[in-house]
Formats: sequence, C-alpha cells, structure tokens
Amino acid sequence: MSKKVLWPGDARLALSIVVNVEEGSESTLLDGDRGPEPVDELGVAPRKPIRAHANESNYEYGVREGWPRIQALLERYQVPATFCAAAVALERAPQIARFIAEGEHEVCSHGYRWQHQFGMDEDTERKFIRDAIASISKTTGQRPRGWLSRYLHTDNTRRLLQEEGFDYHMDDYSADEPFWAPVQGSDKPMLVLPYAIDSNDMKFWTAPSLTPQAWLDYACRTLDTLLAEGAERTRMMSLGLHLRIIGRPGRIGALEEFLRYAKAQDGVWFTTRAAIADAFAAEVPPSQVREPLRGWEHF
Repeated sequence: MSKKVLWPGDARLALSIVVNVEEGSESTLLDGDRGPEPVDELGVAPRKPIRAHANESNYEYGVREGWPRIQALLERYQVPATFCAAAVALERAPQIARFIAEGEHEVCSHGYRWQHQFGMDEDTERKFIRDAIASISKTTGQRPRGWLSRYLHTDNTRRLLQEEGFDYHMDDYSADEPFWAPVQGSDKPMLVLPYAIDSNDMKFWTAPSLTPQAWLDYACRTLDTLLAEGAERTRMMSLGLHLRIIGRPGRIGALEEFLRYAKAQDGVWFTTRAAIADAFAAEVPPSQVREPLRGWEHF
C-alpha cells in the first residue's frame, strides 16, 4: 500500500464534482461531420447522413435548461467544480465560460470538439490538443491542466499531453486515488487522476430503469465507503455530471440531495482536480511510479 496523502485540513476524502460540457460540439452536418450524434436517451441514429433536428434540440436543452439548474446548485452549496469542456462548447456557451472564469472552478480539456480521437494519427491528435488549449484559454482565461478524452485515446496521447504541458490525465478507471503512471515513448511519468463510470450520471442512459433515488443512494454509499477508507488510505471520489442528463427536472433533485448529504459529512474536501493534483504531487514524487498489473505498463 502506498503512502497515505494528507489532504488539506486533514480531510479523509477529496471529492471532485466533474461537470462535462459537450453541448454544441457534438457531431452534426452543420459542422461538416459525416453524420449526427445518436439520440442520447434512445441510443438510435439515422441511417442516412441527415440532420437530426430533434437531437440537436436535446443538446440545446442542456445549455438552456440543464445548465441554469446545475449553476444554481453549485452556487447555493458553494461547490468548486472541474468543468471537463469540449472547447467549441464553451465558445458557443460563453455564459458557462464566464462562470468558470469568475469562480473558484477549474477547466479541464475534453477535446477541441466532443470527438473520438482514438483514430487520429499523431499530427492530427497534436493539433486537436493544441486547438483545445488555445480555445479554452481564450474563453475562460485558464489554460487547461488536465485532459479527458471521449471514451478512448491513442498510444500517443499521454506523451503528447506531456509535451503540450498538461499536468494530469483522467482517462483511467483503475483506482480511487491518484498515481504516477509510466508513459509510452517518454522517460517521465504522468500524474493520473482516475475518473469513475459507476457514479456517473450517464448511467441514466445506459441503465434506463435507474431512478434518481437509486443513483443518489449509490453516490452516497460510494462517498460513505471512501470516506471510511480515507482514515487509512488516500481516497478521492469523482461524480461525473452532464448538462443534458442530470439537468433534467426529474433528476436535478438527486444532485441537490447528494450535495447536501456530502456537505454534512466531516472530512470531505470539495475541490477541483487541479487542487487534488497539486496536493498529491506535493507529497508523492514522480519517482514513485505505480507498479503495472498484468503487463499493463503503458497507456
């Protein structure tokens, strides 16, 4: 077991609220893409390369209706969040970019657009990363320090992120604590802040029978377990949110109840991923690379 990191204020759990901002950067013929995004709640897509007008409005809903509800809760409970944003989404929703810039929040890059990068060659992926940096830096006044891909990435991604000055990478689900990981093609490790799928609000799509109460119960149980473990081990929790998912009127109450519950617990540090990265790196040097499991040495 690795050394336990002491979070600020002797907190036992670092809680990261991650707000994904993708709306406005999804695939559409309007932006020259070959086809539209699948209809989120149904998982279907047109067989022909046509505009999916109704689904475009679904993404628009996230900005018009979902975002104000999430914003209100972040302000009411004074929660700093990490916004994993596709750069073009912030260009098209400047009110969200201003909120990030004016508060104690962090912006993490979710790509230039909400696109799959796993099929990109090295030059294309590097440009994709650089375009995201330039755009997000302009809209928020912050240079993103972290990166989250759309599901998958390439063998070059971490090395490219290093070379472009990123401090941490999120595309990992292997732990409930940060760690230093080896990087293919580099002699320097990279700090990984693992994300979480099980507590993500995308479960409302992948498990249609999931109720807001069930999601809330699961999130609270996750917090309880990690908080208890935090007495002996380094623990962090990720709660991934999306404007067009948790921002629905039948779901937003579950998020408020979770925030209220978490705020009532002793030892919970509500923070950004950048702050988690800084706190971890201050106590655990890059030389302490996590041992690979079953030959998974590089990503």
